[in-house]
Amino acid sequence: MTWYVYMSEAQSVTLSYEDGARAVELAREAVESYVQNGSREQPGSMREAFYARTGAYVRLQSTRGRGSLRGCAGAHQGGDQLGHVIVDAAIRAASDDSCGSEVRPAELSNITVSVCAVTNLLLTDDPIEDLELGRHGVVVDAGSETGWLYPTVPVENNWTAEEYLGRTCRKAGLPPQAWQREDVMVTLFEGQTFREREPEGSVEQLKLE
Repeated sequence: MTWYVYMSEAQSVTLSYEDGARAVELAREAVESYVQNGSREQPGSMREAFYARTGAYVRLQSTRGRGSLRGCAGAHQGGDQLGHVIVDAAIRAASDDSCGSEVRPAELSNITVSVCAVTNLLLTDDPIEDLELGRHGVVVDAGSETGWLYPTVPVENNWTAEEYLGRTCRKAGLPPQAWQREDVMVTLFEGQTFREREPEGSVEQLKLE
């Protein structure tokens, strides 16, 4: 087993519950501003933690019917400040670039918002050995093809590590077994995840399994 710390320009950050709640609020504000007005919400006066340069992901889920993924976007490496990364990710998650159709104003009251702030990045040459379901998100990078999945996804879907890696490869447009190739880089990321319990409702922090 070989681990490589792979932080690049990213900075380690630990969010308090108040930071996490504000991160979710900021993401919702960005989604609403984009969907309703077509504009980019500025972070404004940011909490101290939001100045750290680290990655983040935003996930939008519909509560209609059986529920479904409505949008997801983000980046595991942070070249920009966390507050701006959250805003940009939220806008991309709400756009038609994410799940094929743009979030509509009528959907906003039926969508829950989740934010995962990246706290650590690890590049591994043995994903099956090193991957901890419920703890790690996965990024698969084959140069021009890149895909990622949220840390909570395999637990929600009861996937094995192999299924999780295969699904991430498929999201990147690669064959399910591509993660085994030498020319494909697999990065595991850890993060703090905060989400709305219900649309526009209170925020909870998801604990690591």
